[in-house]
Amino acid sequence: MTNAAVRTPVVVSLKELVQGIDHATLAEAFGPQSLGIIVIKDLPQKFHDLRLKVLKSISILANLGPDVLSNLESEEAMWLTGWSCGKEILANSGKPDFNKGSYYVNCAFHKNPEWEGPTEKLTKEFINHRAYTTANMWPSADHKGLENFQEDAKELISLIIDVAQSVAANCDKFITESKISPNYEQNYLERIVKNSTCTKARLLHYFPSKSSSESGKDDDWCGEHLDHSCLTGLTSALFIDESKGLTAALDKSPDPESGLYIRDRQNEVVKVNIPPECLAFQTGSTLQEVSRGKFSAVPHYVKGTSIPNIARNTLAVFCQPDLDEMVNDSENFAQYADRILKANH
Repeated sequence: MTNAAVRTPVVVSLKELVQGIDHATLAEAFGPQSLGIIVIKDLPQKFHDLRLKVLKSISILANLGPDVLSNLESEEAMWLTGWSCGKEILANSGKPDFNKGSYYVNCAFHKNPEWEGPTEKLTKEFINHRAYTTANMWPSADHKGLENFQEDAKELISLIIDVAQSVAANCDKFITESKISPNYEQNYLERIVKNSTCTKARLLHYFPSKSSSESGKDDDWCGEHLDHSCLTGLTSALFIDESKGLTAALDKSPDPESGLYIRDRQNEVVKVNIPPECLAFQTGSTLQEVSRGKFSAVPHYVKGTSIPNIARNTLAVFCQPDLDEMVNDSENFAQYADRILKANH
């Protein structure tokens, strides 16, 4: 059992974020001694409605037949487009991760509603980076419960990216006024978040355990790791009692031990709760690169529940640069991401 403290992350309203938060608040959220996470409250009602619909849909998607799911897999994309299960390696054991299933979506539609992947120019230039350039693979709307899944998922993801733009704008101002780098491009992060065609969304379904004995390790649902995005937008998890149906959502987690854990700068494990009505944004290692360490990525993991039949569904949106964007003095994002993916698969 984890003996972790529960800490409240920095929380600001969407209105405050858009108007601009002060440097002290941003440093408390993202700085070298922080938890690397900020929570945004007072979101529009549309967010709450979409979150519930999309997160319920993930259980339906993850429980489609194996033949259907296999047709949504893309080996050439390193299983980072469409459905993926058992392809990622768990850091704690070195074994394939069958504890969760993922459905990956390219978010180029945020820039152009007609796009399901990066531009043809970028795709041809980075022909060996199919993990980022492969077009989306959507399940058929003929599946019961998934009739509006594509439209709802796109709308929710776009809303999250819109909020991420405001987070990025605050980061840009902080980096510029801190004079970290004299060559820092004005509005760099905001431009990336707004215009990137390589941002990825990951719909996550943590499969329920069959018995309480199956959930023994702290990071059994998602091993400790760093995101390699600039910013990762996170919804609060939706817990579903699948013994009562694939959309039998619970009001809250039935297990206080289950959830998101962050390892802070003192190497202490801290549990962070994201309220259902809020969005959270975590710092990724690419932001650490471009800010020259002023903003730091933090290790984190997800602990499963010991209560049988309970699934955990969530959505992460990895706001990250296009493949040709430089993230440090020697690597563009394609080269940087290569190092990360090879270590995880």
